[in-house]
Amino acid sequence: MRENVWKTYTEENLKDLFQFCEGYKDYISKCKTERECVKETIRIVEAQGYHNIQDYIANQTPLKAGDKIYANNYDKTIALFVIGQQPMENGMKILGAHIDSPRIDLKQNPVYEDTDLALLDTHYYGGIKKFHWVALPLAMHGVVCKKDGTTIDVVLGEDENDPVVAISDLLVHLSGEQMSKPASKVIEGESLNVLVGSIPLNGEEKEAVKANVLKLLKEKYDFEEEDFLSAEIELVPAGKARDLGLDRSMIMGYGHDDRICAYTSLMATLAIESTDRTCCCLLVDKEEVGSNGASGMHSKFFENTVAEIINLMAVYDDLKLRRCLANSVMLSSDVSAAFDPNYPSVFEKKNSAYFARGIVFNKYTGSRGKSGCNDANPEYIAKLRDIMDKHHVAFQTAELGAVDVGGGGTIAYILANLNMQVIDCGVPVLNMHAPFEIACKADIYETVKGYKAFLMEA
Repeated sequence: MRENVWKTYTEENLKDLFQFCEGYKDYISKCKTERECVKETIRIVEAQGYHNIQDYIANQTPLKAGDKIYANNYDKTIALFVIGQQPMENGMKILGAHIDSPRIDLKQNPVYEDTDLALLDTHYYGGIKKFHWVALPLAMHGVVCKKDGTTIDVVLGEDENDPVVAISDLLVHLSGEQMSKPASKVIEGESLNVLVGSIPLNGEEKEAVKANVLKLLKEKYDFEEEDFLSAEIELVPAGKARDLGLDRSMIMGYGHDDRICAYTSLMATLAIESTDRTCCCLLVDKEEVGSNGASGMHSKFFENTVAEIINLMAVYDDLKLRRCLANSVMLSSDVSAAFDPNYPSVFEKKNSAYFARGIVFNKYTGSRGKSGCNDANPEYIAKLRDIMDKHHVAFQTAELGAVDVGGGGTIAYILANLNMQVIDCGVPVLNMHAPFEIACKADIYETVKGYKAFLMEA
């Protein structure tokens, strides 16, 4: 087992570490949806001199070494580039993370009334333990798109003066049958109905409580019930990320998976002023549900954006694009499972990630016989080991649990399909996919150091 990295820090290191983690806590407290991540990322990078690639495309302005640009895809995926001195055919250095997290989504026809209570019907998103999401204060985040083309931002439950919403649970006194069910059946998916009101609207005879809820939404956000048809509203845990532990060594918050790697990737990229090969930070949607759709990693957005960059730097041809992608190297920046002493049987200690041991490299993820994994090449891993050691980055290697116990996947294999070298690399977390996950501040600090080293040396 690697050394506990807390033992190695100077007072100056600790000051930098805690300061960096304050910025991260603020980011995930603000950014609880993929849209909010993209919006906040654009705000941050524009302040650092990045420009929208669409401005270059519209004016056919050539790109040159040192230019900093971003591409926004449907407000759900964003790619940042620091243009390098070498031709694009020589490849890029890519940090790729996802900014979607497990949650509860509203259905398109969500509002209904039952026994004088107003509720919202939902469908969960991503792999969750459904019983985690009951009896918990929830906030509503999202957008409502109206037929006239306007888009309304919805955030309810985060301000201390806001109400919250919640999914009720069965009282223990009546839950004998419920408690005898397997955990996967204790709470059924169609029972994740969100309680939002109980006061009837005066003058209404039918579904008066529902009518009152719709009236309040109309007054606050100016949309009608029918507008839910073109809305995208997510239910997430209410409240900010908090320090965990008497020593404040950890962070408990919603969405560590995978905004913890998105933020560290972003900050590492912002630290790059000039580079030999072009650096890219790619933050994508839909990883938790297979990376499909126009904003997922399977989309052609990334390839199309790189093609546009090549076109703005030289005479475009498809061979240059193919060479660029094949010659690129990537860290698939995603979280790993930290060893939990409460549940040792699902881990294999020699090949597990641990808190305070640094950034984690997962040669492969997948499940059972490495099914669905990328399985990085050892030559690439050797080069990364050298880079981490050269820059004094604490790192560890791990598998995602014991063999045949479970497994998981990332976006790594999708980029590897383009023939580039890719490995999974990120922060170990506890409570993965729970409403509140836990990460160690030392690992966050080592991860951003590792990402910076990769962009400088790879």
